[in-house]
Amino acid sequence: MKWILRLIGFVLVLVLVAVVSLFFLPADRIGVIAADQIRKATGRDVTITGVSMTLWPVLGVRADGLEVGNADWSDQGPMLTAENAAIGVDLMAYIRDREIRITNIEATRPTIRLESRADGRASWVFTDASGEAQIETETAPTREAQALSIQKLQITDATLVYAAEGSDTLSYSGVDLLLDWPERLGPATIDATLRPSGTPVEVDATIGGFAGFIAGQVQPAKASIEAGGGLLTLDGRASTAGEVAGTLGLNLPDTDTFMAALGLPRPGLPAKLGESVEMSTQLTLTADRRLSLRDLRADLMGNMLTGAADISLNGTPTINAQLNAGALDLSSATGGASEGGSGSSSSSETEVGTGWPTDPIDASGLAGFNGEIALAASSIDLGQFKLGSTRTLLRNDNSRMVFELREVAAYNGTLVGEFVVNNRSGLSVGGNLTARGLGLQPFLRDAADLETLTGKANAQVKFLGAGSNVDAIMKSLSGNGSFNVAGGTIEGLDLDGLLKFGRGNGRTTVFEDMSASFRMEGGNLLNDDLLVVLRSFEARGAGRVGLGQQDIDYLFTPTALKGDDGPDLAIPVRIRGPWADPSILPDLDSAIDLKLDEKLEAEKAKIEARAKDKVREKVTKELGVTDEGQDLEDATKKKLEDEVKKGLRSLFD
Repeated sequence: MKWILRLIGFVLVLVLVAVVSLFFLPADRIGVIAADQIRKATGRDVTITGVSMTLWPVLGVRADGLEVGNADWSDQGPMLTAENAAIGVDLMAYIRDREIRITNIEATRPTIRLESRADGRASWVFTDASGEAQIETETAPTREAQALSIQKLQITDATLVYAAEGSDTLSYSGVDLLLDWPERLGPATIDATLRPSGTPVEVDATIGGFAGFIAGQVQPAKASIEAGGGLLTLDGRASTAGEVAGTLGLNLPDTDTFMAALGLPRPGLPAKLGESVEMSTQLTLTADRRLSLRDLRADLMGNMLTGAADISLNGTPTINAQLNAGALDLSSATGGASEGGSGSSSSSETEVGTGWPTDPIDASGLAGFNGEIALAASSIDLGQFKLGSTRTLLRNDNSRMVFELREVAAYNGTLVGEFVVNNRSGLSVGGNLTARGLGLQPFLRDAADLETLTGKANAQVKFLGAGSNVDAIMKSLSGNGSFNVAGGTIEGLDLDGLLKFGRGNGRTTVFEDMSASFRMEGGNLLNDDLLVVLRSFEARGAGRVGLGQQDIDYLFTPTALKGDDGPDLAIPVRIRGPWADPSILPDLDSAIDLKLDEKLEAEKAKIEARAKDKVREKVTKELGVTDEGQDLEDATKKKLEDEVKKGLRSLFD
């Protein structure tokens, strides 16, 4: 027992001597040793100023200033600057080895500057004093350990500055950070709170092998970011060099709120197109900022997308993706509402006859990326237009987006060509489209709220329009095209009856063929060669269709009667007025002009006949034709032969 008491007393004396010796160890000396330990572990210059001794709550020093240098290639200034920093040390390590080991660092209102380069360099990847990456494992230590070991790091109200080459510098204030790293060769947990827009953003992470992680090794990692009611999760592996691989999950009930909480612009995505998102994918991010997404599955709360993508994040993102969808609803993006939906556009903006929408179109998103996106869908609802099975390729280059329609089922027919949206120097839209077997009635119902024409059309059109809104674009349309319909009907109008008897309302016109070519100028479609072949006659048409003004002024005129089963009467029909309520009336003025032209033609024929008779009479007298049945041409030839014979005789006489 005495030996035990003596041993305890001896230990107490040792502890007392060690503690007393600390009082005689200058505080600035402890600061120098601590700075040297950090410098050896990180390879960065460390300056600690205004050092004073602390015994409680931890043994260590308090500094009026702490500065940790940045990577030698960085131009952002020191990586860390702080005032009122506290550094704790391991008392037993000092007693045993006369070595000061850092147990915790606390800093209030520091500034942390992080920087990354396109070639993969990152300022937070540390080296040791020799310039080599500070990597140590339990199984294969390369030399005597001088690794950085900070059991706890607590930072309060920090300013975080992040500069990525090729991107705008980001700055966050009000950042709180807590690092818990109990074992140097073990895992670490990180809890951080950022307030980029005043709303807390919670970041939680667990990183295995934290010593290797801060030295640039790839280590197991789980992380989550919670902001604005949204959650982003990662379960995989990562390194401080920017290498990440694993399962990425995203649950955003409101994308705008999530982005705003991160201090980023609200994207304003439409419903069913990113307004809300549930997504999962296998993600791989390389140190040179190349992102690969595989097994992508995104539920956009109304649209489901699957596929894969490769994205380069250096400068403007370059995307190459292959996406597949079932029934794709894009009505919220085009301003219309799908049937039974709740589109945001009012009826006054989209109702035919009241004018096109004048709200400005924001096409700035075209500058957000470059690349190609291939899309396959079983159907596409564009709001105003409905498409069937579709294969399309979207190409975007410097704010010029081209939709290449490779195979599109539309209105019981097919549609191929391309549609272009260009925002390089003001917004313009254009296209070159060809349709085969297009159902006229459903197409015109969606396009112009017209249901009078039926049949299947083959058509081609080239068009171009420019303006900051739909109204301006429609009023500027230019281009040309043609169409042909091999058989169909005109509902609500009996052209046979109208043109033959003056009665044509309330019935149906059956035509055998309809064809026309047209040009577009200033938002007007102009045509002068419409031909409609009906059962008993042909009708031609000419006039203007106001694509911008949503009106029409068109005249159908009969060109030939094919039968004699009714009076020889043909009355032109004029369609005039707004699309929503055009008037369809016989054009009596044109009918009178037509009859007058017919009478003039008849009088002209009579005059020509009388003139021919007089000429014949005079020629007959001159030629001396006595036989009334003799042909004038034969008589002329006979007279000419006689005159030639007389001339030849005179030459030889």
